[in-house]
Amino acid sequence: MLPQEILRAKRDGQALSAEAIERFVAGIADERIGDGQIGAFAMAVYLNGMNDDEAVALTMAIRDSGEVIDWRELGLHGPVIDKHSTGGVGDVVSLILGPWIAACGAHVPMISGRGLGHTGGTMDKLEAIPGYDVAPDNATFRRLVQDVGVAIIGQTGNLATADKRLYAVRDVTATVESIPLIVASILGKKLACGLDALVMDVKVGSGAFMPTPEASRALAEAIVNVADGAGTPTTALLTDMNQVLARSAGNALEVREAVALLTGQQRGGRLLDVTRALATEMLVAGGLAADRDAAIARLDDALSTGDAAERFERMVAGLGGPANVLADIEHVLPHAPMTQTVTSDRPGYVQAIDTRALGMAVVELGGGRLTAGASIDHAVGLSHVAEIGDAIDGERPLAVIHARSENDAQRAARQVRAAFTLGESPVSPPTLIRDVLRSARVGGNA
Repeated sequence: MLPQEILRAKRDGQALSAEAIERFVAGIADERIGDGQIGAFAMAVYLNGMNDDEAVALTMAIRDSGEVIDWRELGLHGPVIDKHSTGGVGDVVSLILGPWIAACGAHVPMISGRGLGHTGGTMDKLEAIPGYDVAPDNATFRRLVQDVGVAIIGQTGNLATADKRLYAVRDVTATVESIPLIVASILGKKLACGLDALVMDVKVGSGAFMPTPEASRALAEAIVNVADGAGTPTTALLTDMNQVLARSAGNALEVREAVALLTGQQRGGRLLDVTRALATEMLVAGGLAADRDAAIARLDDALSTGDAAERFERMVAGLGGPANVLADIEHVLPHAPMTQTVTSDRPGYVQAIDTRALGMAVVELGGGRLTAGASIDHAVGLSHVAEIGDAIDGERPLAVIHARSENDAQRAARQVRAAFTLGESPVSPPTLIRDVLRSARVGGNA
C-alpha cells in the first residue's frame, strides 16, 4: 500500500490495518517517507483519532522500529519493571523509585528524558551530579541493570528510532496533543526496554502536561488499554500536580531532597507518598508481592535498612559519578551563589498555587531551557516551597530562591508571589492519588 494511499485513508476517517501502519512507520525509520508525509499522517491522526487496534499497532510498530532489548540471556533473578511520568514540577520520583524497587528484587532499566516546558527532566537532574553519564555504552547499561538492579539513563540512539522523526515533526505541526500519538511515543520507547510490567504516573492539575483533569484521565485510560493490547501489564495512577510535588524545584535541589529521603534524613511528605504508591503497584504487577500490604512492608524494610540508598550510590558510581555521593552530597552538588527568601505581603493560608508558573520561574532562573539545546544551570531553583493549606506569616515564607544574581532573584520573587493565592481560612490540600487504573493483566481497575 503506497504511503499516499495510507494518508488518504486516514484523512477520510478510515481505520488503518496493522500492516499499513507497520509499513508507514518502517518508512519513517528508514527515511523512505519524508517529513511532509509524516506531517500529513500526524495531522490526519490528530483530526480523526485512532481506534484501539490502530493505537496498539502504531505503538508496537514504533517499539519495533529500533532495538528491542531482550534480557533473557542475562538470567535475571527478578522481573524487569519501569515507571514513566507525564512530567511535573518538583517531580524527582525516579531517583528514589528506581533504587527502591531494585532493592526489593526488581530490575529497572529506566530510560528518561530532559525537561520540557515548565516540567523538569530526570536526565537534567542526574547531570547535576558531577561525572554522571546519561549516555553509557550498552554493555555498561546492561551490567548495571543486572548487578545493581537499576540504571537511569537517556534514550539511546537505537531505541524506537521512528519516534524521533515523528515527534520532531509533531512538534512543528501542532499535533503534539494527539492522545494516540502521545501514547505511541511514550509506550514505544518504554516497551522497547523489554518490560514485564509498567506503571504510569499521569499528572492532574495546574502543573500537569495535559490541560484538564478529563484529558489526563483519557490519557491514562488510553495508556493502560494500549499497553495491555501490546502484551505489557500496566497500571496508571492519576496523581495531583496542583502544587510542587517535592519541597523543592530545581535540579541539584531536587537531587538533595531525593538523597535525604533515601537516607532517612527527611521523612514523609507528598513526594515520598507518591513514590511509595507507585512502588507498591510496581511490586504487585511484577509479582514481587502478593498484595499491596505485603508490598508496603517490603518497601519500608528496603528503605529503613539503607538498601535503597546503597543501590542509588552504586548506580551513580557505576555511571561515572562520585563513589561517596550519599555522604558527600552537599559538597558534590553545585550551589547557587545567592539565596533570597520570598515572603508574602500579608499573612494568610495558601488556597491555591499556579504550579506551572513556579516551574517557569525555575526555567527563567536558568534551571530549564527557553530554547532547544540551551545549557542548564543545575544549581538554581526553589526550596522550602509552601504547600496548599500552609499558614503564611513572618515565620513561614512562600519559598526560598536560589539564584545566580540579584536581578534574577528579584524577578523570580515577583513570579513566586503571583503564583500563590492566599485567603483568611485554612483549606485542605487536594487529594494526592486521584485514581488507579489497572489493566486486566494486573487484576482489573480499582
